[in-house]
Amino acid sequence: MGCRGSVFWSDALEAVILPRGTVLYEPGDPIRYTYFPHDAIISLVDVMEDGRLAEVAIFGCEGLFGLLTAFASREAFGRYVVQIPGTASRIPLDRLHEAIRTRPAVQRLVLAYNEALLAQAYHTVACNAVHAVEARCSRWILSTHDRLNQETLPSKDALPLTHQFLAEMLGVQRSTVSPILRGLQMSGLIEQRRGGIDVIDRAGLEQVACECYRKIRSRFDKFLSATHAPAGSGGLGKAKS
Repeated sequence: MGCRGSVFWSDALEAVILPRGTVLYEPGDPIRYTYFPHDAIISLVDVMEDGRLAEVAIFGCEGLFGLLTAFASREAFGRYVVQIPGTASRIPLDRLHEAIRTRPAVQRLVLAYNEALLAQAYHTVACNAVHAVEARCSRWILSTHDRLNQETLPSKDALPLTHQFLAEMLGVQRSTVSPILRGLQMSGLIEQRRGGIDVIDRAGLEQVACECYRKIRSRFDKFLSATHAPAGSGGLGKAKS
């Protein structure tokens, strides 16, 4: 499990293709599979009665999804939607539970990931309540950039994201996101292009992001070492000289 780590192998794992926008689970759906993304990135979003969305957690090649709530209710408590397309391996839930029961190493890894994931959700809730949209937007871009598979994209710093999708993940209007992205571009941190964003100065973007990005990263670094590129050193992107 991990962008730069390993995951146990099982003949029960099945490779699947995840197109952009695919909804894997809706709130209340029974969870049948746990997914291990390879290069896809998936968001867990809370869906309000009026249709508005807000992202609760993000999943990439550092971990798995479709397990945490499956220990008890076996029902999804939010919508799992593919934000960046790619591939994943999935395993029937019962087979994964069996592996957790019978393989101590798998159990330790899953517990470590679940703790890091809970910390991510905890900091995200606080972040959404107290931090400015610009800082939250920068945090979100960095968190997504951390999980990119560099070998499958036309540019190693490219995020195939639209203003509308980013606004939905942040729980704000598109008219709020557009001027923020223009400001980040004018500062030389990103470059906007049709259907996507290029990270130009990752280290600078980390300075604009709120403290929550560093807190979440530190949790993953503590529990799942080598999950991401080193923070504060330009990360996966190109820092300006």
